[in-house]
Amino acid sequence: MGLEALKLELIEWLSRLDDNSTIEYLKIVKDSSDQHLDWWNDVSENEKAGIERGLKDIEEGRVHSHSSIRAKYGL
Repeated sequence: MGLEALKLELIEWLSRLDDNSTIEYLKIVKDSSDQHLDWWNDVSENEKAGIERGLKDIEEGRVHSHSSIRAKYGL
């Protein structure tokens, strides 16, 4: 099913929907996606710094595989 067909199916379904809680939930989802186009803007400076440190660790090869950590801790 193509994207346009899916949109039309959802519009048709929504037009028949009588469940207020579902409609209210969908409104919250819509408003959330309209207001928060980039989650980076909602992250604190400490969180951004931590992400940047992690990316630098990856670039500099300071990483461990999942399997090596499992082996180290006997998992």
